[in-house]
Amino acid sequence: MRSRRPIAPLAPLLRKEIRELATGNPLWVLTLLLSPLVGYSFIQAVALYAEASRPALSIPELARQLSPFDGILVPTLGGFYLAITLLFPFIAIRLVASEKASGGLKLLVQLPYRLTGLVAAKFAALTLAWLVALIPVLSALAGWAFLGGHLDIHETATLLLGHLLYAALIGAIAFLAAALTEGGATAAILALAVTLGSWVLDFAALDRGGVSSVLASLSLTALLRPFEQGLLSIPNILAMLIATAGLLALTAIWLPPGTSLRRKLSGSALIIGAAGILIGGAAQAAIVLDVTADRQNSFSPADEELLGRLRERLFVTVHMAPSDPRVADLDRKVLARLKRAMPQVTVRIAGSDQASLLSTAGDADYGEIVMTYHGRSATTRSTGAGEMLPILYDLARVSSPAPGTTGSDEPGYPLVADASNSAVWFYGVEPFAFAAAWWFAAGNRRIRWRRF
Repeated sequence: MRSRRPIAPLAPLLRKEIRELATGNPLWVLTLLLSPLVGYSFIQAVALYAEASRPALSIPELARQLSPFDGILVPTLGGFYLAITLLFPFIAIRLVASEKASGGLKLLVQLPYRLTGLVAAKFAALTLAWLVALIPVLSALAGWAFLGGHLDIHETATLLLGHLLYAALIGAIAFLAAALTEGGATAAILALAVTLGSWVLDFAALDRGGVSSVLASLSLTALLRPFEQGLLSIPNILAMLIATAGLLALTAIWLPPGTSLRRKLSGSALIIGAAGILIGGAAQAAIVLDVTADRQNSFSPADEELLGRLRERLFVTVHMAPSDPRVADLDRKVLARLKRAMPQVTVRIAGSDQASLLSTAGDADYGEIVMTYHGRSATTRSTGAGEMLPILYDLARVSSPAPGTTGSDEPGYPLVADASNSAVWFYGVEPFAFAAAWWFAAGNRRIRWRRF
């Protein structure tokens, strides 16, 4: 009987990967850049929020429009998103490229470790690196709470989850780039080409629809956007997890030297096909939860209950170009909410292709929105829910909810605060702490990592 190859425990391998991270330069360079970047974003966000809060302190209607999620959390994490997109791939690439360059990878594959275990240990260490990079963000959130600002646990957790999944996907792309190429510089160019290419898709979709809009919906930024809007999108979560797992599986196929090209290509085809099927299935899980405290992405509970009982398909035709700012406003405030509240909604942008765009822009009906339900149609030029919902209710022959049941109970969270003193922390204390940790990790090579 053929004996099975023993499998070594992963703990020593994980310690080795963590030591590689701690003694290298990319992680600490990232943290040194993140401290002032996140700090500047936080200080500016608090200043702008304070300016908007001054008139809102005496006007309740304005106060209801102020949300720390939109005014503080999302802008503060904007700098973090930029650094993760541009710099995080270098940390991931180093975990793979350094062993390929030194020849250590050839020794590792001869040890009793599965290739999936090797990649999993590197990915676990990369996740730990992301947690270290998150320290400036957590200190900014703590600073906001110290100033008396409001933080909703559901909003904050959803936003951080989105950034974690985004960073995991970026890291998996960098892993595969390092596995496919021979040098770290080439891998960095390949990884940045993918991440920056997703930005190009987003910009291309601003001016034209059709195929560009479809491709833009697959970009990395589009996957993160629902989380920045306070939406817990189950399809996006599943798609990012499946894509990350698929990229890591491809890394395990292309990483070991000596494997035939035919075997690598056949394995890659199976993984890509399986991932595509799973992502397509995940897209059918139309579960999107609005976790914002003020329900800014949803209609009132009374409206949603009534819309949920409308079983016929609603057709909405928008006679506007995709680049028209009113289309984006209409989609977020009305159309996206209708898709989540009603069982069947079909939306068509009449100017979504170049030919119809040229003909629609000069038509007299440009700007019109045609709603069709149960064979009855109505036209409006308004993009607000307050005007479109009564039209829909009239088409469905149902009564609108009582006036007192459609309002929001959230009072808003105005706060006039000054975060300029936190510059001492973000520009001085925190970078010094990271620099000290860098010096200690890189200089003291006799750290007992087995006790980690």
